[in-house]
Amino acid sequence: MALVFKCGKAYPILLMTITIINPKNNYSLHLVGYNLVDIDGNAFPIIHGVPRITYQENYTQNFGVQWNKFDKTQLDREGDGLDLSRKRFFAETHWDKEDLSEKDILEVGSGAGRFSKVVLEHTKGNLYSVDYSDAVTANMKNNGHIAPDRFHLLQASIYELPFPDSSFDKVFCFGVLQHTPDFDASIKALIQKAKPGGEIAVDFYPIKGWWTKINTKYLLRPITKRMSHDKLLHMIEANVDWLIKAHFVLHRVGLGVFARFLPVCNIKESFPQSLTASELREWTILDTFDQYSPQHDHPQRMANVVKMFEKHGARVTFAGVESYDDGGAAYVVRAVRIHA
Repeated sequence: MALVFKCGKAYPILLMTITIINPKNNYSLHLVGYNLVDIDGNAFPIIHGVPRITYQENYTQNFGVQWNKFDKTQLDREGDGLDLSRKRFFAETHWDKEDLSEKDILEVGSGAGRFSKVVLEHTKGNLYSVDYSDAVTANMKNNGHIAPDRFHLLQASIYELPFPDSSFDKVFCFGVLQHTPDFDASIKALIQKAKPGGEIAVDFYPIKGWWTKINTKYLLRPITKRMSHDKLLHMIEANVDWLIKAHFVLHRVGLGVFARFLPVCNIKESFPQSLTASELREWTILDTFDQYSPQHDHPQRMANVVKMFEKHGARVTFAGVESYDDGGAAYVVRAVRIHA
């Protein structure tokens, strides 16, 4: 819900086209003081301008830590030519920015708002964005001022989205699905919120072969995902410099295949080449923490993801790899909901 704070009070500044509901009973929610409340009196607090339609403690706590610490790391910035998020968004969706004008768009898993920023700055669409973690605090700080009449941000679970089914013209979910407990149920939840004829675009970590999980990431995750976030982050920051050097040395001498056994993210193939040394270090810390801290990491085979979409009432229009400038690429499925 777009809110503005004046004299310590919250005021809605737009009558939204999509109803906000309590996902447990489907009753409409209305602003009462600092809460959204349904007819039965169930109340959800508004904290830092964001309605929290969820429990504060959940499996995504690491992402709240991550995105509030690295809140601006992946945001596109004017003037320095670093617009990876814009390029990735339009490459993966294939949506025309003019066609998005006045459309209702659902973003699931917004993080600190790198793609929220793209939608708000480069289109005239109405963006309804959710994240299950406290990353929404960073997103509101980053983007709440851009187009407050078109930006509606809530904390909510992908499995309990606070909107009626068949509400949205467009639905997208980037960098999220592999970190949810049930990949198939997550796909179903996204499709249900699209209107018949509405488009859905997702990306995900792929299983490329038997060697996918022969990787230090998957060997260490049973330990690292149980560590305190502060301790894990401290370990990464203390070792990141020699890990970056070792990563590039292996690639330089033709042994890049062995870089997968370093406890660091895939720097060479993941980051834009235009990053400065300090930016590269920051992105490496962020992505390495992103690899080792989540409770869930479930890569998928492309064929299986396609079957999930078809099973839940969507027609797949694209399934493959989408590339964008600076060497980035993602495994993407785009689909259209067939019927309600």
